[in-house]
Amino acid sequence: MYWDADKVAEPIAYKLLAATIMPRPIARVVTQDAEGHLNAAPYSFFNAMGSNPPTIAIGIQSDTGRGFKDTAANIHATGEFVVNLVPEEMVQAMNITAVDAPQGMNELDLAGLETLPSTRIKPPRIKGSPVAFECQLLSSVVTGPHQTVVIGRVVGVHIDDACVLNAERAHINTPALNLVARSFGSTYVRAQDTFELARPNW
Repeated sequence: MYWDADKVAEPIAYKLLAATIMPRPIARVVTQDAEGHLNAAPYSFFNAMGSNPPTIAIGIQSDTGRGFKDTAANIHATGEFVVNLVPEEMVQAMNITAVDAPQGMNELDLAGLETLPSTRIKPPRIKGSPVAFECQLLSSVVTGPHQTVVIGRVVGVHIDDACVLNAERAHINTPALNLVARSFGSTYVRAQDTFELARPNW
């Protein structure tokens, strides 16, 4: 079956991507506007893009009828954001922060989430998230009407001490992070079903 991506409606395009590009890690992004109001929202169009410098990218779709989502608007305005990864025990709270709340609403309060101060940037990180990346805006590409890809430079990494095996060599107990990822529709996947595959040498 073939779909011409220039001719399908946006919901169809979304389904074609979201149902096939999976699992996708979840970036629960905390931002702060110029007045200091906080915003939190999860995004699964997200991944690491490089390590020199450490770089991540997040695809942020438009807020239907309202323009740029608060996350994108705040990042464009301040140049700072925190990406918090989502463990299974926090998935319900993550889902609450996905609500289409009125503009300016603090989703952290709605979900009953506490924050901890970041080290190098103003937006805080979410208490209980086993991994948090402090990011500064490196670049942003507007890819459609109020749709943008934000590229962030990671300037600080917080990882739960209980999941660090060797800090000097950055050996992390990845299974202990207990992260979840997004699949299709309202389906999520756990990061526990893994297998080993050695990379070949030439």
